Amino acid sequence: MRLPPGVSSSDFSDALKQFAEAVGKEWVFTSDADVDLYRDSYSPFWHESEEPIPCAAVAPNNVEEVQKVVRIANTYKIPLWTISTGKNLGYGGAAPLLSGSMVLDLKRMDRVIEVNDKNHYALVEPGVSYFDLYRYIQDKGLKVWIDPPDPGWGSLVGNALERGGGYTPMRDHFDAHCGMEVVLANGELVRTGMGALPNSKTWQQYKYGFGPYVDGIFSQSNFGVVTKMGFWLYPEPEAFLSGSVTVARHDDLFPLVEIFANLMNSGQVQATTTVVSPLTYSRDPQLAALRAKGPREDVERYAAEKNIPYWSVSLPFYGPAKVVAAQWEYAKEKFSAIPAARFQDGASYRFPLSADQLAKIVNPVPFGVPSLQTFSIGGPFSQGHMWFSPIIPMTGEAVLEAQSVFDQVHKDLASESGAPPGFPVWNFFARAFVIIYFFPIEHDVEKNRRNREIFKRLVKESAEHGWGEYRTHTAFMSDVANAYSFNNHSLLRLNETIKDALDPNGILSAGKNGIWPKEMRNTKA
Repeated sequence: MRLPPGVSSSDFSDALKQFAEAVGKEWVFTSDADVDLYRDSYSPFWHESEEPIPCAAVAPNNVEEVQKVVRIANTYKIPLWTISTGKNLGYGGAAPLLSGSMVLDLKRMDRVIEVNDKNHYALVEPGVSYFDLYRYIQDKGLKVWIDPPDPGWGSLVGNALERGGGYTPMRDHFDAHCGMEVVLANGELVRTGMGALPNSKTWQQYKYGFGPYVDGIFSQSNFGVVTKMGFWLYPEPEAFLSGSVTVARHDDLFPLVEIFANLMNSGQVQATTTVVSPLTYSRDPQLAALRAKGPREDVERYAAEKNIPYWSVSLPFYGPAKVVAAQWEYAKEKFSAIPAARFQDGASYRFPLSADQLAKIVNPVPFGVPSLQTFSIGGPFSQGHMWFSPIIPMTGEAVLEAQSVFDQVHKDLASESGAPPGFPVWNFFARAFVIIYFFPIEHDVEKNRRNREIFKRLVKESAEHGWGEYRTHTAFMSDVANAYSFNNHSLLRLNETIKDALDPNGILSAGKNGIWPKEMRNTKA
């Protein structure tokens, strides 16, 4: 049996007995077969000794059991790695960052406590998946939508705490949360916002409560264990309408993004979409040769002959039918300022959708329906992948700058892995773009080592361009945290101060997002 770092065999044995008394013997997992289920399915350390592997796992059923578990862990200084459902694929999955940690698995805490379709909110535990909440809403005939990310099997709480994104107007998942319940490292229970008021009637309706707003310190951190979380839901809209805008010239990107940003920031478009260059996805060999050699005018001329746009953006609209139609007309009026801009009407729906309508939709996620369709990616990603996801300005200049950087990454990766060219830029979050770039994982030690070095290099290059990742795989958390280095890493030092105050024994998720217990900082960071 594996041991936690710095914990003796006898102490760990005593702790396991106490964990079993706290949660039930059947919910403490120590066998290799059980513990292997908590390894990262997409590990960039396949077949290497550096792969982090937990020592055991414990799965409490309620907040009282969570309190008991953290108190026992504090007594024996056993590091815990908290997961909600462990579906964070591409970012580390269920595996800890510190090998030998004990996984604190909250999957059994799967209760939907409340859904209100008059004030449009939900209160859930961390084991509730998007599928779970969707089925709950459907079974009760409630007129609210959830906002799933691409894979719907994950936890609402876990995804929001990692600041994940979706597609509807509620797409910023942490921003859509309202109120949380947290177990601190010493076992004390805290409720934030209006939840600190006994018998509060507005815990999920007003975020801030009174005094400092502390919810943010529990996001992407290791300062506590979130055991309940509220979410604002989206009232079922009357209609959906989409349209696409395409432009023919390279430099049309600048007004295209400027107009798009204005529509986003003024609230005319309030959902996730992408800005892409269809040229990068064309399989036309002559076009590929022209793009490689130039000049740009020849590329534009050939693409126009083949009716291939240089840039494209799709626009989703949700709301009353008359309003979304007017928004699309307004958008076309604005984009018409770009010479030769072209418009194409897209999908149009009235809600609720029938079962037949829903069955015909390839990707139902933008309509509040969780799915696993994203796993049909296949190809070079069939063995797994990591995500590189920097935030860049919402400008055409930034898109081109990022394209230049990532074209070089593609060249470095493609010779070995066949990574796809091009990338979309997404607007999961207001007023900025995020790039989601795929790094392939393979069962090949040398390729994975090489790709990890490229990933680390890209973290540094992005920082030099003024871009930072909004989340990352556990393997690169310290690298990304170190890139946020203003004033001699003053933000990291602040986070470490909070860590030392709330978790002096450093038992919670050691190293998460670069925040290590004080006794490990010189050796792990």
